Amino acid sequence: MNEAESHDSNTLAHNWWMLALRGLVAIIFGVLAFALPGMTLLTLVFLFGAYAIVNGVFALVHAFSAPKGYPRFGALIFTGIISIAAGVLAFVWPGITALSLVLLIAAWAIVNGVFEIATAIRLRRVIEHEWLLALAGILSVLLGIVILLQPGAGALALVWWIGGFAIAFGVLLVALAFRVRRAGPAVHFQPATP
Repeated sequence: MNEAESHDSNTLAHNWWMLALRGLVAIIFGVLAFALPGMTLLTLVFLFGAYAIVNGVFALVHAFSAPKGYPRFGALIFTGIISIAAGVLAFVWPGITALSLVLLIAAWAIVNGVFEIATAIRLRRVIEHEWLLALAGILSVLLGIVILLQPGAGALALVWWIGGFAIAFGVLLVALAFRVRRAGPAVHFQPATP
């Protein structure tokens, strides 16, 4: 493992709980989607907006929590920005039409998934079980594609697709977090010299 890979591994091991927290938030969002199947479009917009913002904030905190001198995760930064932007858009435009909401969620899922996959590829030599993050990204892209192919599927189907995705995505992130945590004690911080 080279020095840059060691830095990435150190950052992940030190902040394993951020991955777990992102996963937990996704699971809670998914459970709420299933628990409130009769929710109105406005409720779905606000629920999605809250989830996207929280997911984005956690992604940014994770990316920027690397100690001084350590590299940042560009894909995580971009994922965080896109997620927050999608969430803010949902709150700023609460009267969004059903089709616009579907397109917003689909675009967010695809972009988020691509960057989760990119992060997994970058980490493939740094951590074991990075495939969990890649699989989470693939699920996200697939959700976006399914929603784009079936934009008129109905609110209930959309809620179930999103809820199922969120639970699966969350479980994968939590599983990855605990695998990274287990690998953590073997990793030692060595800041880069200026």
